[in-house]
Amino acid sequence: MTNNFQDLLAWQKAHEFVLMVYKTTCTFPEWERHRLCSQFERAAVSIAANIAEGYKKLSRADKLRMMNIAQGSLEECRYYVILSRDLGYIDENHYNDLNYSIYTASRFLNAYCKGIKENDFSSQV
Repeated sequence: MTNNFQDLLAWQKAHEFVLMVYKTTCTFPEWERHRLCSQFERAAVSIAANIAEGYKKLSRADKLRMMNIAQGSLEECRYYVILSRDLGYIDENHYNDLNYSIYTASRFLNAYCKGIKENDFSSQV
């Protein structure tokens, strides 16, 4: 049983990814501040924010819609990780760290969605 969205492992992993993104984008070239950095940060925050918002939705359909939006933002970030590497803004080790973090967040988010679909979600598992 959870008391708030912060207790959800899916949100915790998403939040860890957000923090990693912010630490990463601050090293990007200044000219990317209002381009790639802004988009990457916005999409990363959207993952955790939509999990948090969906947590309190009362209907299964509303919860799943918010989690699906989070999943879309997660996939957007997956592309930004690739783009950051290909532009030379991050090295292979940092790329692997970001990839692992987003992979982990994705696994927990998918598991949470599965739980919403298959179980009594009123206990906020």
